[in-house]
Amino acid sequence: MSTIFIDNKQYEVKAGKNLLEACLGVGIDLPYFCWHPALGSVGACRQCAVKVFRDENDTQGRLVMSCMEGIRDGLHLSVNDKTAKAFRSQVIEWLMTNHPHDCPVCDEGGSCHLQDMTVMTGHDYRRYHFKKRTYTNQYLGPFIHHEMNRCIQCYRCVRYYHEYAGGKDLNVFAAHNHVYFGRERDGVLESPFSGNLVEVCPTGVFTDKTLREHYTRKWDLTTAPSVCHHCAVGCNTIAGERYGQLRCITNRYNSQVNGYFLCDRGRFGYEFVNSENRITQPIIRNQAVEAVDETSLLEHLRTLLTNHTVIGIGSPRASMESNIALMQLVGRENFYQGISDNEVFVERRIEEVMQSGVIKAASLQDIQHSDAIVILGEDIWNTAPVMALAVRQGVMKTAAQHALENRAIAEWHDAAVKEIVQQEKGFLANCTIGASPLDEISSSIIHKAPEDLARLGFAIAQRLNTVLPAVQLNDEMSTQAAIIAAALQKAKRPVIISGAGLYNEALIRAAFDIAAACKATATEVHLAYVMPECNSMGLAMMQASGFENAVLRASRAKNVAAIVLENDLYRNMPAQITDVFFNNCQHCIVLDSLNNATTQHADVLIPAASFAEGDGTLVNYEGRAQRFYQVFVPANKNMQESWKWLMKMRLIQSGAAIDKPCHPEEVLMMGEQLLPQLKGISTAAPRRDFRVNGQALPREPHRYSGRTAMLANLAVSEPKPKQDGDSPFTFTMEGYSGMPPSPLIPFFWSPGWNSIQAVNKYQEEPGGSLKNEHAGKLLFEYKRDATPVYFKDIPEAFVVRTDKWLLLPQYEIFGSEELSVYSKGISERSPAAYIAMSALDADQMSLVNGSLITVKIFEQLYELPVRIHANIPKGVVLMPSGLPGVPAMAWNSWVQIISIKL
Repeated sequence: MSTIFIDNKQYEVKAGKNLLEACLGVGIDLPYFCWHPALGSVGACRQCAVKVFRDENDTQGRLVMSCMEGIRDGLHLSVNDKTAKAFRSQVIEWLMTNHPHDCPVCDEGGSCHLQDMTVMTGHDYRRYHFKKRTYTNQYLGPFIHHEMNRCIQCYRCVRYYHEYAGGKDLNVFAAHNHVYFGRERDGVLESPFSGNLVEVCPTGVFTDKTLREHYTRKWDLTTAPSVCHHCAVGCNTIAGERYGQLRCITNRYNSQVNGYFLCDRGRFGYEFVNSENRITQPIIRNQAVEAVDETSLLEHLRTLLTNHTVIGIGSPRASMESNIALMQLVGRENFYQGISDNEVFVERRIEEVMQSGVIKAASLQDIQHSDAIVILGEDIWNTAPVMALAVRQGVMKTAAQHALENRAIAEWHDAAVKEIVQQEKGFLANCTIGASPLDEISSSIIHKAPEDLARLGFAIAQRLNTVLPAVQLNDEMSTQAAIIAAALQKAKRPVIISGAGLYNEALIRAAFDIAAACKATATEVHLAYVMPECNSMGLAMMQASGFENAVLRASRAKNVAAIVLENDLYRNMPAQITDVFFNNCQHCIVLDSLNNATTQHADVLIPAASFAEGDGTLVNYEGRAQRFYQVFVPANKNMQESWKWLMKMRLIQSGAAIDKPCHPEEVLMMGEQLLPQLKGISTAAPRRDFRVNGQALPREPHRYSGRTAMLANLAVSEPKPKQDGDSPFTFTMEGYSGMPPSPLIPFFWSPGWNSIQAVNKYQEEPGGSLKNEHAGKLLFEYKRDATPVYFKDIPEAFVVRTDKWLLLPQYEIFGSEELSVYSKGISERSPAAYIAMSALDADQMSLVNGSLITVKIFEQLYELPVRIHANIPKGVVLMPSGLPGVPAMAWNSWVQIISIKL
């Protein structure tokens, strides 16, 4: 810590920071534009000027840009000095000379950092009366709207897009006094992280195009803390509602998870909540009037549940509460996971490895601060995008640390660091099936079949721990294994990443062996396994059987009634297997929010609330349990959380009266009793009765307007606010207006800070953890002294077959995830179906890109266009997983090519 004096007042601040960070960290408001905690300092905007003095006797001082001046013990500075204030006022006036007077119609109005900083500097009158400079805006795709006339040339956008996210198609173009930030020509922004420009940009140059379609001012949004449902990373989000529709998703800062950024799938994939495909009414089929009310539904279910053998099919995208409630209803022995046995086997291995506690689960922050990373078999760019962004930061930060050794330059000095680093990078070994954008920052790039990647992993582990069995590799692979092992031996904070994406259990074992072997030389080792869906880890921890066992049970037992929980089985299983299941079930009860192929087989269809309409808990890939909260009450009261329906079904099954509601933590505590491995999950967030000074927390900001008039077309009297007994929140603007615990922050706001930059008021220090941060509950206990038990069963090398190809999934960031494809922008970015193969295989069959081939998969024929990839191993073909029109496949099976159309 260092002692500095700001306007003659003494402060203790953290060493190694710049003056702007120090001022913000102690609560002093100082305007800025170009600086961002995740991007560092370049001194481009000149807005954060302060006066620095030699000592307490210096009365003249000198003007400096606070973001470019480091902290030193005994430093004296002034924020309120007249010269500094005048300088800041002149800078903002200069920046505003060409800025349009369009706040009333600007999408950013009311949540604009430029507005906040203009007010903060006291600039309230414009003296510039000449013609303003104007630009032509560009089409940047379905997610981002471009309004270049509002630009103040802070350079944040290109710094984020190029240097932080690695995008290449957004740039800065300049001629004399004209500076333009955009693409070389109109076109879709290629980076899957482009949506963060909306929050990075301090003005309204880049705004959320999806929000424009149903625009609402920030202060008129009802918001609640939520968790992204589109992959297993568990990014924290804020969901905003107005007039009963979800309007936008923004980032909710969590230092251990996603930090400041989201991927575009998580930010823009929310439209399924507003979909016309929603299930809104309980339905009992094959009767005169199929749509029924809750009373009739429960009476019908009473008969089904008491006169049949009831089995439950769980879901990796349903909350823990819902899966636990289903297990409670049907019994542990009658609960099945709703995914294939192969996937269950792989995920169970992952869960066993993490439960052992030998290796600590890697958070995204751990990945960002690692000094060597090995990715074994998982295409994280498409399956866990924000993890890929963290990997990129880990590589870049390691390069910076190496470059700055023995140099008197601080890490926050971004321009100087980039100049020194040049093209250097930290160590990343990207060992996957095919090419990835991460290849360009990788030190080692290996593209092989899953078995060969696993063998490479075991070979790396053997070089780190020579008592392990040796693996015979060819010269190329042996050299790569030696390079990777040497890098890991030097590393102090290595991270090993794998996952369930290739349905290959050997990869899971090999990744563990590498991590365990690293413990001998590293200070801290972390291991991350990417799971397929948002609650796949939570479902795996319930340790139930796979769907094939449910099919077998239904075919052998008589009088079976199946309850399918938020799971389109036709996405997870081949149609032939799923058809057998439905044909053998006498009755099928389906709870879901959207109509799909599975709901068409339901005798009883029950509408489930989406994440925006209900409360629940998800467990991410690292075993971190996090709560998401209801944003709004749906107009249709039948749309309830699945766990509420299931708890009511449990009561009517036992003959009890439904006399009192059940709450999320009560269901989770039942889960803890039923499944000891879930111990602590009920403490993932404050209880529903949490209050501050006796007050609940408002979902609406104090500036919320129009509440009394919103329903004036229906009734002139103000309706009674809806009540929420499941959370500490109210559906009004009344309540505790201070700073709530970090899991309960519904929006970031502070006096004078209306934009997302207000997050600095909630942090211990700019860019650091939130004050009293509670980043969820980690369910896997790390046992530092646990002795690793290595896996020694090494798979055989992959062998290319004649006239047959190994079928593996190819994941697409836009299209492979089930719910996000209901969003117009995501659907637009989603590719058409295809089959990808190696250039060697294509040459042998004289195929070119676009050639149509017919493949035979389990007696089914599929005609698809070919994509030729030079990096795919010979003997392997990839088909996109989850794309609309692409049925679930039996991955890791061998397929034949029946015919070719060149």
